[in-house]
Amino acid sequence: MSDTNAENQLRLANTELSRRVALLEETLLEMKSAGEALQDSEKRYRRLFESAKDGILILDADTGKVVDVNPFLLQLLGNSYEEIYGQHIWELGVFKDIAASKDAFKTLQDSEYIRYEDLPLETNDRRSIAVEFVSNVYLVDHSRVIQCNIRDITERKRAEAEHNRLMAAIEQLGEAVIVTDATGIIQFVNPAFERMTGYSREEAIGQNPRFLKSGKHDPEFYRGLWETISGGAIWLGRTVNKRKDGTLYTDETSISPVYGTTGRIVNYVAVKRDITDHLRLTAQYQQAQKMEAVGQLAGGVAHDYNNMLSVILGYTELALSRLDPDEPLHVDLTEVFKAATRSTEITRQLLAFARKQTINPVALDLNQSVESALKMLRRLIGEDIDLIWMPKADLYHVKMDPFQVDQILTNLCVNARDALTGVGKVTIETDNAIINEAYCADHAGFVAGEFVLLAVSDNGCGMDRETLDRIFEPFFTSKEAGQGTGLGLSTVYGIVKQNNGFINVYSEPGEGTTFRIYLPRYTAQAIDIRTETTTEIPPSRGETVLIVEDEPALLTMGRLMLERLGYRVLAAGMPSEAMRLAQEHSGQIDLLITDIVMPEMNGRDLAKQLQSRYPGIKNIFMSGYTASVIANRGVLDEGVNFVQKPFSVRDLAVKVREALENS
Repeated sequence: MSDTNAENQLRLANTELSRRVALLEETLLEMKSAGEALQDSEKRYRRLFESAKDGILILDADTGKVVDVNPFLLQLLGNSYEEIYGQHIWELGVFKDIAASKDAFKTLQDSEYIRYEDLPLETNDRRSIAVEFVSNVYLVDHSRVIQCNIRDITERKRAEAEHNRLMAAIEQLGEAVIVTDATGIIQFVNPAFERMTGYSREEAIGQNPRFLKSGKHDPEFYRGLWETISGGAIWLGRTVNKRKDGTLYTDETSISPVYGTTGRIVNYVAVKRDITDHLRLTAQYQQAQKMEAVGQLAGGVAHDYNNMLSVILGYTELALSRLDPDEPLHVDLTEVFKAATRSTEITRQLLAFARKQTINPVALDLNQSVESALKMLRRLIGEDIDLIWMPKADLYHVKMDPFQVDQILTNLCVNARDALTGVGKVTIETDNAIINEAYCADHAGFVAGEFVLLAVSDNGCGMDRETLDRIFEPFFTSKEAGQGTGLGLSTVYGIVKQNNGFINVYSEPGEGTTFRIYLPRYTAQAIDIRTETTTEIPPSRGETVLIVEDEPALLTMGRLMLERLGYRVLAAGMPSEAMRLAQEHSGQIDLLITDIVMPEMNGRDLAKQLQSRYPGIKNIFMSGYTASVIANRGVLDEGVNFVQKPFSVRDLAVKVREALENS
């Protein structure tokens, strides 16, 4: 081999060696860089492992021993690193619901991925917590490990539970709840909203609440509402809205703004309570109170008013008896007598409304009572009006004064007649009725029980709401001037209340009117109430009568009436004077006629005191209105003789003979 070739080969060898040395150096540099990168990666992983806010547990997949655990899990469980490291997972009682034994651990070994969304754990200090558990199996340095990620979801579960409880409460709430976004678009409504409005949740969501507007509020009302809530304040008030079926309802509303984390309003929450029925019941109660107050006033006025009427009627009647009917003065006095008699009827109607009309109730078959009045009622309403009678067979009995039945029928039929123009019809019907608690809840003052229904209906002009609210008020009338006193329906109202009954009115303009009266059932056998009317004035038999009246004019008039009838009369203006006259009188006193309400003592106490001196003395009580000393709720006590002021000579004569002749 030549020297040249040898040199060339040596040069090539050196070049190859240099290349390989460079390659080796490059490889060493890469290995160093990779090692440093691996160390950096391991540091980063360790930092993540150490700072993670979820618990991390590393297990040897073959042995189940803990090979690593991060600080968060140690803090969560309340254990030290030494207490957990190197332990089999089934030896750690805290994980009994994950791997309670070596066999149970096999599930973690065989599954590359396991997720439990909600597992209970008990910490070292015996606190119960809930965790989300996720396990993954992978290779590390040719060894299989299981990484378990454990997240504490206790607070989240508590929040979810509170949210669920809140939603359940909202769903079951009696008040309607509406949630809107910041622009007022509905995002949520509860079932109470659906019941209140008739709109489903699907129909409401996405709408503005203005779709419920009734037209009862002006734009200024809604402008003020929006300015209040958009300004961050709570709006409280009442709104009248319209249901899906077109009916109106009133709700009591609270609208509150809801703030987000940025401090801006993100939602509005409205809570609404339907107070339509409450307002109606309140109005009914207030109306009942007003009627009661007017009744008290009417009863109070009646005493003095009836005293004066008694004087007018009595003296006029006495004067008429002395005059020849052909004399001009007789005609004038007759007109005075007629006017006073009409005034008497007005007073009686007021007393009926005030429930101070003295009554003598008996067991009645209401069907018989109506049938006996039909002839009179047909004459009353006229031939051009069809009167229809629809009785219920086997009707319950009631207990009331027969005269009051006639009062009710007369006033209701007159009211029905006046509501008709030309040809029409009036229907009277009876039925048995049971009032339950649910009905009472919607009707103020009603009580549950068994009742007899008396209904009077017409197909006349009907009434609007404003008229209906006032029809039972004394002197209120929708008729033209001079067409009525306004006492007919108030009389009916008072009679029904005095007999512990209820009355309902149903009416619409142009649709007619129905009055439904409910009278309590009475279980006793009904009696025949027909009696013969006395036409002749019964004469006296010379008996002695003591009359006691604190109104001088009425006392004089009563004495003159009794003397005209032929009785011997002792007259006293006060109970003390009556006692003195009785002591000074040497003969028998057969009858005491006394006012009930007087100074010094009431009439009944006076009668008791006189009874000891005259054991056989009979009593008649007189008054302008019923008094509790002789009547309970206007019903006369057993065996009490009573004459209602004002009375005529005939009334007094009949009552005196009845009292003297009945044992």
